[in-house]
Amino acid sequence: MRFTKPAWVMHKDSAMRGDEKRVSIFSCHVHPDGSRIATGGLDAKVRIWSTKPILNHASELSGRPPKSLSTLTMHTGPVLVVRWAHSGRWLASGSDDEIVMIWDLDPTARGKVWGSDEVNVEGWKPLKRLVGHESDVTDVAWSPGDRYLASVGLDSAVLIWCGYTLERIRKIDQHQGFVKGVCWDPVGEFLATGSDDRSVRIWRTTDWELEAEVRKPFDHSPGTFFRRLSWSPDGAHITASNATNNEGYVFIAAVIARNTWTSEISLVGHENTVEVAAYNPHIFLRDPSQPVTAPNICSVVALGADDRAVSVWQTKAPRPLIVAKDVFERQIMDLSWSADGLTLYAVSSDGTMAVFSFDVTELEGIAPASAQEQYLKRFGFTPPPLPDGFSHQIPMDPAQAQANNRITPPPSPRAQSQDFGTAAPATVQSGGEQIHTLVAKRKPKKRIQPTFAGSLSGAAPSSSINGVNAVPSSKPVSIVPVSSSAAPARPFQDVPSSSSVPITVPTTSALALSVSQPFGESSSSGFGLGLNTGEAADDFSMDLDGEVRISSLETFGQNGKGKRRAGEDVDDRIGTKPRTLGGDRVRENVPVRPLSSRSAAPMAISSLLADGPSLGGRLEAPQLVTYLKATVEGSEDIFEGRNAEGDEPNEVIFVSGKQTQWLDYLPSPIIALTATSTFCAAAMQDGSVNVYSHTGRRLMPALSLGTSCHSLSGSKNMLLALTTSGMLYVWDIRKQAAKFTPTSVAPILAASPNLTIVTVAVRPNGAPVIQLSDGVAYSYDPSLLAWTKLSEPWWAEGSDAWQGRQRNNTLSAARGPVAIIEGAVSERMAIDNSRAEKVRPAWWNAALTLGHLETKLHAAKALDSPQEYKQALLLYAKRIADEGFRAKAEELVKELFGPVYWRPNRDDSWSPTTLGMSKRDLLKEVLNIFVRSKTLTKLGQDWQDIMKKSQNGE
Repeated sequence: MRFTKPAWVMHKDSAMRGDEKRVSIFSCHVHPDGSRIATGGLDAKVRIWSTKPILNHASELSGRPPKSLSTLTMHTGPVLVVRWAHSGRWLASGSDDEIVMIWDLDPTARGKVWGSDEVNVEGWKPLKRLVGHESDVTDVAWSPGDRYLASVGLDSAVLIWCGYTLERIRKIDQHQGFVKGVCWDPVGEFLATGSDDRSVRIWRTTDWELEAEVRKPFDHSPGTFFRRLSWSPDGAHITASNATNNEGYVFIAAVIARNTWTSEISLVGHENTVEVAAYNPHIFLRDPSQPVTAPNICSVVALGADDRAVSVWQTKAPRPLIVAKDVFERQIMDLSWSADGLTLYAVSSDGTMAVFSFDVTELEGIAPASAQEQYLKRFGFTPPPLPDGFSHQIPMDPAQAQANNRITPPPSPRAQSQDFGTAAPATVQSGGEQIHTLVAKRKPKKRIQPTFAGSLSGAAPSSSINGVNAVPSSKPVSIVPVSSSAAPARPFQDVPSSSSVPITVPTTSALALSVSQPFGESSSSGFGLGLNTGEAADDFSMDLDGEVRISSLETFGQNGKGKRRAGEDVDDRIGTKPRTLGGDRVRENVPVRPLSSRSAAPMAISSLLADGPSLGGRLEAPQLVTYLKATVEGSEDIFEGRNAEGDEPNEVIFVSGKQTQWLDYLPSPIIALTATSTFCAAAMQDGSVNVYSHTGRRLMPALSLGTSCHSLSGSKNMLLALTTSGMLYVWDIRKQAAKFTPTSVAPILAASPNLTIVTVAVRPNGAPVIQLSDGVAYSYDPSLLAWTKLSEPWWAEGSDAWQGRQRNNTLSAARGPVAIIEGAVSERMAIDNSRAEKVRPAWWNAALTLGHLETKLHAAKALDSPQEYKQALLLYAKRIADEGFRAKAEELVKELFGPVYWRPNRDDSWSPTTLGMSKRDLLKEVLNIFVRSKTLTKLGQDWQDIMKKSQNGE
């Protein structure tokens, strides 16, 4: 690791020109391309600095590029937070003046800063003032893809803004104290906020309502300037600052688990309140040779505290990777990781910045950004559509694209040489988002500017960083690397002095720290940062007009002479449409017509191969038609199948928008298609199935099933096929393996010759779901080697917990799979209420209700639905308590508690979790129900005492 503390990064007190007194820096954030960093300070200014002089000593000495790039002065109060948009297009800042300001690049705004001697090398203009807070704005955050911007403040409000139109969408005012931190779930499903009301609250982005409230680790948290929290890049955890243990005597950062929203993990060691947490943007693999799965994923998180120390943790280790003490003279205010995950920036209220640069060998297991993107798709969350007419992608002129090897967002076309037409009337979209469209009119013989249509933004490319050297510092700094193999976690002060490596940075000369490994290969790994090993200072050259050429801000045709600098090899293919199989073919509409002439022979063969007379004729192949299609999960892309009526070949086509992305020709007519977020599959009449990636590669060999498919279904990585002979197959496409041995559906159809299959589907965990014409829904359990009932109309006749009477037009996304199945059962069977009103035995309702809830528990477990499992469990516990069934209650308690002396990793006979939830946490809620009941109070209290003794290790 290399450490540097640039003395020239500072915010000045304007009242003391001669002494240049430092004032507090409250926030910092690195641009997505790594070329610059923004800071906000007590001087009410936002300052933008070049990162190359910070990381490269030769660049610092040469002054190329300039250290200070721009000073933004529109705020009238201290700037408490700065955050770049993920696109790199805009910068958001929040201040004591109650304003959130959105800044955009303006090439005409360069020059001397009004009222000072400073010069702006590049200009940034205030694009929009977001007015709505009634007190200081303490934190802001952009959602994934910049769809939304959230801001929080001392008015206890959370404001949600559209990331494109910048119009306010929602105001959340349920916090009872100052809100001082906000972060987004990388999946885009949730938003988390931290408040002085001693809670962290999780909000759903689908309806902006409260999902969960976490209070336990914050009951005794003291007041701090900020409560900056961070969400892990795999979406599994939130690390929240300003938490405590032992009634406030131990300062910790609390790690909150997704879905359960409980904090069972604490990062212990700081000697004062933790002020800020910041996750490294990359996921890390415990074993890089293994696939990207949840058990193989870990994260890196940095903490900054009021004890003036910075710690960096990797979640696979019980102790921190490093602890840096005495880095600052006052508390840490903000932390920011570079996009490549190898550089950490920290700022303090003492007015200084510290930078920690890591080797890839020190942060082992770092995964490319593409791995994170693929992993997050497994959550199955579909983001909301964009406002019509808006995009953060920049339309690119092909001629200009060929002349630029690193294209980044150009400045907004507000140059004086342009004449803008009249703005079109605003049209209001859903959610109150407004759209204004401006079309630029260009004068002849002027430099080409891009068309302005609403908000412009785009992805920024990587910067070129060469070497890393330290720069002078004002005082010695102690960097303590901590072994990850050590046993239990201990406070920082307990680290043996022999393991600490004091690094004294002299004040008169720079300490040269060489780069142990050039990161030249990292750009090919998709880390988002292209790094060179050369020391050429000309990478950042300055034109005669003083313009800084930093890669992230190079605009189209900037000098107009077409000259190339050394190292800038132009790829002539950039900007042209990528060549794909069939991508140049015009897409034609095909009418849907049945094809009876081509289906006779194969159908005759499949009927001869049918599995016995019991299934004869009940499982038929779908009607052969000229055109089929399947929509890809979570997108508008389409997977099409086209069967020719003559001798022409049959083909499958993958279409995005209206453009063909790829095609393939098949030897047999297509009878069924399915498409998920990870693969596409086509079933053919000859009994074979082809599986493709979204780029058209065959992910598996052609699967030959012997008979035609009756049904084909997909979900996430799972593919299900049911043949006309009654054989059921389920494959995990990512692992390229079957979930279980192919099994027959004959056992569930044997009850009656009139039974037929109505629907066939597969869950993301590989569980098949088949509903029959009698309303009963089944799944196959490979561990039991048997079909199991998920739900049936029988329960509707007497169970008080039957929810299937709700209509299917309620929001399916908000309902679990068991509830959806029960709704489908009610829809299909049209439950007869008169039967439910018949005279029944005395224990009828109690027996059916308990039986129904026990079936729901097994169904929720089979379908991997933790929320429904928990809901059914608590209803079950309440019904047991109401009836006073003590034996059932004791058996349930013992099942959830497990062995009294059970210890992790020593006894595998009992699992402490079910569906990712702690059984003993579930037991706590069950015991609370028993304690409040009239008949099981004593039982609940006795087991609560046992739980406390178990937790205390007695």
